[in-house]
Amino acid sequence: MRRPRLDGVRVLALDAGGRVLLVRHSYGSGKWMPPGGGLNRGEEAVTAARRELLEETGCTLADARLLMVATEDLVGASNHVHIVAGWTQDSPHVDGREIVEARFFALDALPSRMAARLPGELQLWVSEYAR
Repeated sequence: MRRPRLDGVRVLALDAGGRVLLVRHSYGSGKWMPPGGGLNRGEEAVTAARRELLEETGCTLADARLLMVATEDLVGASNHVHIVAGWTQDSPHVDGREIVEARFFALDALPSRMAARLPGELQLWVSEYAR
């Protein structure tokens, strides 16, 4: 039996101070996470990252590049998550429907309410982007 394949994107958006932009959705766990979403059929990961960041926060993504693709198990599906990093000089604005909060955080002052593996992943992604 073949498992469905999902393709998504997570956006590592940094500001001029090296802080990372995180959002909280109105649905799900309510934990802080990077902006992101699904790739449309035939859509490139960087294009999807720019679209998702703009839709969720009103921010534009400059100097964006694909850092890696992580495969995660998601309820019996194979979820291929494209990690795209870039920077923004915009201030986030949320619609209050899908995204209820968006803020920049220093890597040494991340919120406590986030997935346990995320602080380490953010550190890795920032170091990969700095190369």
